[in-house]
Parts: sequence; structure tokens; C-alpha cells
Amino acid sequence: MNSNLVQELRWRGMIHDIMPGTEEQLAKERTTAYVGIDPTADSLHIGHLVSIMLLKHLQMAGHKPLALVGGATGMIGDPSFKAAERKLLTVDEVRHNVDCIRQQLSKFLDFDNPDNGAEIVNNYDWMKDYLFLDFIRDVGKHITVNYMMTKDSVKKRMETGISFTEFSYQLLQGFDFLTLYRTKGCRLQMGGSDQWGNITTGTELIRRMDGGEAFALTCPLITKADGTKFGKTEGGNVWLDPEKTSPYKFYQFWLNCSDVDTARYIRIFTLLGKEEIEALERAHAECPEQRILQKALAKDITCRVHSEADYNAAVSASELLFGKGTTEQLNALDRATLLSVFEGVPTYTVPRSVIEAGISVIDLAAAETSMFESKGAIRRELKQNSISLNKAKIGEDYTVTATDILQSGCLLLQKGKKNYYLVTIEG
Repeated sequence: MNSNLVQELRWRGMIHDIMPGTEEQLAKERTTAYVGIDPTADSLHIGHLVSIMLLKHLQMAGHKPLALVGGATGMIGDPSFKAAERKLLTVDEVRHNVDCIRQQLSKFLDFDNPDNGAEIVNNYDWMKDYLFLDFIRDVGKHITVNYMMTKDSVKKRMETGISFTEFSYQLLQGFDFLTLYRTKGCRLQMGGSDQWGNITTGTELIRRMDGGEAFALTCPLITKADGTKFGKTEGGNVWLDPEKTSPYKFYQFWLNCSDVDTARYIRIFTLLGKEEIEALERAHAECPEQRILQKALAKDITCRVHSEADYNAAVSASELLFGKGTTEQLNALDRATLLSVFEGVPTYTVPRSVIEAGISVIDLAAAETSMFESKGAIRRELKQNSISLNKAKIGEDYTVTATDILQSGCLLLQKGKKNYYLVTIEG
């Protein structure tokens, strides 16, 4: 058993609050611990990664991780530090989301280890047949309203209003902890710092109902140095599902982090060791313009969330956008990645029949794009060797045909280094 788990989490900046006795418990014996995830969407986003990394470090230290997917509590919604009540999900919506999240978690946790293999549990399994009257009689009588009202997550909602449904959430989460304590020997719950009140309600239930001892550990809520919310872009959340956030956009998110943020993120979101991270920081300080730290962070996390092949494709795509790259690299991109890379670039649609019949590059550029004022301007640029098709220079007598169409079903025209025009082929 690795007795240095808490020290490991501390130097990584991953501990906000820890209940007395937690470090001693982890050093004493293999401990089962869990993190809860509400299935409010059919994909995890990078905000979930902090808790998942807690489970990863826990398992690497020899302890047993449980990932509780809240099929029951997800139908209610956690009020913790939310400005308004969430939309309630149907049973079918929750079931679909749970199935998707199960698949994503398997990328991070080892479910096959015979000693401390991870498990996924769903609180819908023990709540679906629990009658309301039985629950309030068996569980509700052990926690007073006064106790529940002292939680910050509740107090912050008193002015705007909180429904009984959301008010009851901490009792349900506390019962989850009690159930896992009884059925799985779970002694520790971990989560974000906004979960402290809910987690300690669970430890209190275990103490009052079973005379047992349980523990709590929370990590800081991740924010950006400029005060804006972590994990949000103009397009919304950064998802782990490549259909929601392409591997290219995922890679770019981490690559574009500030130096200050990256110094924190590389400790939290990667498994790189302390010496390796400190060496990267020294190299970065010497040549910050090379963004060594950001590249290391982006590589590690993109490979683990997606794959090494997706990472390599994202790097190639980045080179293409910034004036480098080859025709072969461009042709290797699928349509989704290509559109992600050149998002915001003027895009025009041309019937496939036009390309298959053959069209001069002058006619194509003049008729289908706003690159030039006239055909004369096109010819001048072509004579100056400043026009490229699919990253290859072309002359004024060039005819565009079906053989030029990329595997993504597009053509990429480029004027100079920074002016791109994407032609999508239809039909």
C-alpha cells in the first residue's frame, strides 16, 4: 500500500478539505473510496476529470475506486452552488447517459485488476424500489433540518428559493455513502469542494445509523487565472466525447491555456511525475514562446482521453492552420476534423459534377469565392506563385478535377500564408 497518496495529492494541488483521520486510514489499509457523477449529459466533460483523476491516483496507490453514476440523484439535480433548479431528466434519458459515461470511465480506470479493480455503481439500483415513507422513516429521522440548513450549498439558495426536491439531495447522497459503506465497505468519499456538505452528511449518517467511521476528501474547484470558468469555451463545455468536442478542439483547448493555468493543470490532469514536471517548467521558463509546458499537457491528456493517433492528427492539423503541413497531412484529415480546424474560414459549396467535368482554378476562384476582385487579380496572384490548392502551389493554367478532392470531400484554396477558403463538394 502506498502511504504517500495524500502527499502526492497535496503537491499536485488536489486537496481542498480533508477530514481528520483520512490520511491515517489510507496509510493503514486498502480503502474503498468513491466519487459521484450525476448523468446530466451523455458525456463527461473536462470538469469531471478532477474527480476522475482522484480515483486514478487512489487506484495507483493500491486502493479500490468506485465510480457512482447517479441514476437516481441525476433525476433530481444537486443544488450545490447552482443559481437555479436543473431540468429534471426522465428515466430513459438517465439510463442512456449512464451507459455512455460507463464507456468513458473505462479509459481512465482499471476495471480488471483482481485486487483493487474499479467498479461502477448506480444509485438507481438501490433507490428505485425504496418507498418514500420507508426512506423518511428509516433515514430522514437521523438528520435534522437544522443540520441540513447549515450546509453552505443550501444557505446560498435560501434567498432565491430551493425546492424540497433539491433540499433532499444531500440526504440522498448521504444515503448513497451509507449504502456503499454497508455493501462495499466504502470508507471514503471524494469530490469537488462544493460537495463537502453533502459528503459530510454521509459520514454523519454512517456514524449515527451504524456507529461507523467514514472519511471525506475534496479537491479545489478549478478556475482560470483570469476568473473565467474552467472548461468553458465560446462553444460551451469541452466534452470528452469526440462527437461533441473534436480531438483537434480538445487539443487546442489545452494548448491555448495561459502559463499560469498550465502550471496548475499539468499537475492535476496528467500523471507526469514531480521531477518531470519541474524539468518541463525550467525548459519552458527558458523559452516560453515554444509553449513547452502547454504542449506536454496537451499531449498527455489528448492521448489518454482520445488516442495517440488522434493526438498526432491534431498536431498535424495545427501545423496546417498555421502555414505548415503538407498535402498528405491535409488529405489524412476526416471531414469533422477538417471543418474543426478551419472553423470560421469562408466556405463555399460546389456541385461534384462541376469538379468532375474539370474547371480552371481561375473560374473556380472567381465564381465560388470572394478571394479576388477579378479574374485579372487571380492571374496576377497565380503568376506570383502565391496561390495553393490543398497546400500545393499551382499555376494559372491549372484545372481542378475530381482527383483534387480530399478524402474529406473538400478542397482548400489558400492565398498567401493566412487567407483560406474552403470548398465543400456536394452530390
